[in-house]
Amino acid sequence: MPDATGLELIAQDLRDKVGDSVLDTLYFRDEATLIADPAKLHETLVALRERGYRFLASLHGVDYYPDEPRLGVHYQLLDMDRVDRIGVKIRVPLADPHVSSVVDLWSGANHPEREVYDMFGVIFDGHPDLRRILMPEDYEGYPQRRDFPVGGEPVLFTYNEDRSPRWYE
Repeated sequence: MPDATGLELIAQDLRDKVGDSVLDTLYFRDEATLIADPAKLHETLVALRERGYRFLASLHGVDYYPDEPRLGVHYQLLDMDRVDRIGVKIRVPLADPHVSSVVDLWSGANHPEREVYDMFGVIFDGHPDLRRILMPEDYEGYPQRRDFPVGGEPVLFTYNEDRSPRWYE
């Protein structure tokens, strides 16, 4: 892990290469994280890949409800030569949840991006096959959002069939 000073040096290097791509840095509990501009995410990750962070270890979504921008995508990158890890976070508004896909950089991002799309509704522009992966295609809503209604549909078994009136309609 880069220490706090190393993180600031990486952030400044990225700002020099990509412009104002890094909005902030966070060094907490020995974890280095860059807060990136969603509009320049792809260029930021390309620059980090050129620095040696060639392995995408994790890509996942977050809902920061009730804050806005509400939806987030977190990336964990590894430099296998130096055994070094860095996180990259972005946040997008609920009204326009578009992010650049990174499948062209890491083919392993294909299914995690589809999962974040399926569970949170983040749209990855340029993804080769962006469709639901866990929920049915006709499912409405995004179940991992924090304002998603808790509950569900009653499951019909033979022992409770008589208690679910008109289930066949």
